[in-house]
Amino acid sequence: MARTYPPVSLLGAPTDIGAGHRGAGLGPEALRIAGLPEALLARGIDLVDRGNLDGPRNPWQPPNDGYRHLKEVVDWNRVVMEAVASELAAGRMPILLGGDHCLGIGSITAVANHCRRTGKKLRVIWLDAHADFNTHNVTPSGNIHGMPVACLCGLGPKELTNIGGSAPALQAGEIRQIGIRSVDEGEKRLVKEHGLDVYDMRYIDEVGMKRAMEAALDGVDADTHVHVSFDVDFLDPSIAPGVGTTVPGGPNYREAQLVMEMIADTGRMGSLDIVELNPLLDARNATAQLAVDLVESLFGKSTLMRD
Repeated sequence: MARTYPPVSLLGAPTDIGAGHRGAGLGPEALRIAGLPEALLARGIDLVDRGNLDGPRNPWQPPNDGYRHLKEVVDWNRVVMEAVASELAAGRMPILLGGDHCLGIGSITAVANHCRRTGKKLRVIWLDAHADFNTHNVTPSGNIHGMPVACLCGLGPKELTNIGGSAPALQAGEIRQIGIRSVDEGEKRLVKEHGLDVYDMRYIDEVGMKRAMEAALDGVDADTHVHVSFDVDFLDPSIAPGVGTTVPGGPNYREAQLVMEMIADTGRMGSLDIVELNPLLDARNATAQLAVDLVESLFGKSTLMRD
């Protein structure tokens, strides 16, 4: 069945400000070189590439009071939030090309505010190897790319939790985490206390990806805005080496395709992040090419015509 999509805007955010490795700031260009714009245009998408947003350079300093580069992270997320909000207000679908996953704070805050204004329910599908629910009290590194879900749920510095004007930006019940397989010790307690809905790799191994995604997408309807936050380290490093925080035992190619196809089947995706691609660690841009392939599936590419 043919689907129609709103016009799409690509927004590059070339920064590794929240990460522990250099290189994620090159992710937007790697995705463009891998053919993301051409792939979406070939699917009949009305596409505009807005180019790259601008923010502070990475000072590459150690953590201060448990947070690394807090001021710069706030500045980048404010730029992202405003850009994503502008595209949503214009009736366009923003695709954020990261950059590291700390940028999800600004992106998802903008989406959550948009949903409140328009009366839509929000469902965030968080595809990641990590729960990203650290705080400055439990983080082993101080890197804020390990904290965005906590910040979105109101745990963290006020500069980030209230970046959209109020906290929390979203409730824990609005997010579903898929493919999780690396959670720090203190983070495990916080995940349990706040009742995050996590479909970790053990659960996926036990019941299969189809049942996991059916549960994660349960309740999505015509009044739901689905936001997909796709951290490329969600994928098993055997097929996606180009990330700074590889964790073995992730979804394989077919499992990842099924995830994307089932999200596409809902017809409710309204915004997308693609983050943590690090071409410095990649092999001939193969991870970027795989990411483009998976994004095509998010936009309805399938083997056969399906109803």
